[in-house]
Amino acid sequence: MSIALAPIVPPQTLQMLAQTALLDLMAVDGRPPADFSRPAGEAALVPPQSVSWRVFKNPVALFVGGVAAVILELAEPRVRSGVWNFTSFRDDPLPRLRRTGLATMITVYGPRKTAKSMIAGVRRRHERIAGSTETGEAYRADDPQLLNWVQATAAFGFLEAYHRYVRELSRDARDRYYGEGTEAAALYGADAAQRTEAELRALFLAMQSKLERSDVIFEFLDIMREAPVFPARLGPAQRMLVRAAVDLVPPGIRRKLGLDHAGLRVGEGALVKLAGCLADHVVLEASPAVQACQRMGLPADYLYRRARS
Repeated sequence: MSIALAPIVPPQTLQMLAQTALLDLMAVDGRPPADFSRPAGEAALVPPQSVSWRVFKNPVALFVGGVAAVILELAEPRVRSGVWNFTSFRDDPLPRLRRTGLATMITVYGPRKTAKSMIAGVRRRHERIAGSTETGEAYRADDPQLLNWVQATAAFGFLEAYHRYVRELSRDARDRYYGEGTEAAALYGADAAQRTEAELRALFLAMQSKLERSDVIFEFLDIMREAPVFPARLGPAQRMLVRAAVDLVPPGIRRKLGLDHAGLRVGEGALVKLAGCLADHVVLEASPAVQACQRMGLPADYLYRRARS
């Protein structure tokens, strides 16, 4: 049964604060926030009616899912070495978070030409990254095997966060979501992206023996608890969302990584879901999802009023 959900337009003060926070996060390296509303009519890599456009509009799912994805990425020693040794995340996390967030938004909502150009730039940077893990295993950032793992963890994190903390999606919708991401994955160099949830679960099972506990994962979680992603007074909520991300990691992997006691506390799951559900109906002009809908000639609240299956 389909249910039409009306959007929530926040009170003026709350809306202004939310808009300011969003614009701040979208302003990368001091540049003005990207405008996703132009050029008019240019399609994205995935269409507005996709599951992806619904999932990626939700800021709670993006934060929680993104943290969960990085936990899984850092569990793979070659990916961990590349991420931790060749980025500024440890010393200056906020700019890195902004760049990663903007890249995600451009991949999903940006005009196709812009998305392809941005992804090509990422691939050129990856070509220059190579090294060895602490045990001497060589790696390259453009290795398709590693790119497939990064793609899988990101796709899983965002979808699982939406499915658990915002709104449950049918198996068909989840499979469509994975299929929708394969074009972008191939552009990034992931040549064997999973097309269904069953394929993704099989990959996780196959990879489990290669994943390992690391102090880097705990350091990453400490950074995400304290980095000024949200206003200071929302610090407790930010730390709760980090715990929600830990809870998304599949139980067998979570146990192997030593994270069994780092997840949500009693009663917190309901609070995270309340935040996710509220965020799923708040329309903000600065949102890439809203601007992308306008670029395609659709109402600003298209993704918020659409009937849900």
